[in-house]
Amino acid sequence: MKPVPKRPWVGAASLLLGGAATLPVLLSLLLLGVLAVDAVPAVRVMGWHLVTDSTWDLGNLYGATTHVRGVPVPTGAHYGALPFLVGTLWSSALAMLVAVPVATRAAILTAYGLRGRWQRMAAVLIDLIAGLPSVVIGLWGLLVLVPFIQNTAAPVLTRLGRWIPWLDGPVTSGMGLLAATLVLALMVTPVITSTLRELLAQVPAEIREAGFAAGLTSWEVVRLVCLPAVRSGRVGAVALGWGRAIGETMAVLMVGGNAANVLPTTLFSPISTVAASVAEQLDAALTDPTGMALHALSALALVLMVISVGTSTLSRLLVRRSAQFRHAAQSPEDEEVSPWTSRASA
Repeated sequence: MKPVPKRPWVGAASLLLGGAATLPVLLSLLLLGVLAVDAVPAVRVMGWHLVTDSTWDLGNLYGATTHVRGVPVPTGAHYGALPFLVGTLWSSALAMLVAVPVATRAAILTAYGLRGRWQRMAAVLIDLIAGLPSVVIGLWGLLVLVPFIQNTAAPVLTRLGRWIPWLDGPVTSGMGLLAATLVLALMVTPVITSTLRELLAQVPAEIREAGFAAGLTSWEVVRLVCLPAVRSGRVGAVALGWGRAIGETMAVLMVGGNAANVLPTTLFSPISTVAASVAEQLDAALTDPTGMALHALSALALVLMVISVGTSTLSRLLVRRSAQFRHAAQSPEDEEVSPWTSRASA
């Protein structure tokens, strides 16, 4: 038997690939560290009031400065980011409630319901919408969606306000939480659809055929076989969509109504998100002679990053715990018997 020749390049390639795999983690930790260090002065001035107060004011950027806990701050400055956080969470959560069911059914249709050129055309169209710049979707929302909400949807929805408190409110320009939700849902849906479609297409045909052989309908095969088979991928697709929703800037800035110090009380209330507020106030913050405005915006960015990373981590933990629960609940006898055989015999 001939000895296996040594290949030094294999070890070098493995080391290079391992370094490339850890690079995103290192960059994320570096970004988190930079934001944390830059946010320290704002946290020192505001403390927990940074995320609990509802007043955001950069103060007099061209006047005298004061000192708060030994830190120079523009006169009248107060950094309370609660409206931005509430606007971010509400708009992204409502957008996911709209987008996930639509994206799931669209992915099922394009993966299993269409064939040939129709399937290719649908896939190209979904990918094209997913790649549209956010400013284009925001402009569409400003020119089409906002007038539709103001003139058509709002008069109908407000009639339901006596039963649904979140629909009972004044409608001014059509900009607000509802417009931001629908724009975010439009942006998130193709992203989730495209990812989930690729996952469903990779489910082996033998598994689906076994479901049909057991007497399941097409919908039962999709619901009981295909979707559980890609459960981890589904959570990843939803997490990817959530990340885009909470980090979206221009589209929300154009249709949200830009409410800095107002908590949303209805679907028609104007809102502002963390990302939109950072983009909008960056120019003014650069003129702050004390630099405290930039520190406050860094604190906002840090909170947004913590929310995004925390949500992704929680979704992965839920998937892992669900998989462990299913594995622990499955007995050795169940491993030897096919679920399709047991269902057919029943």
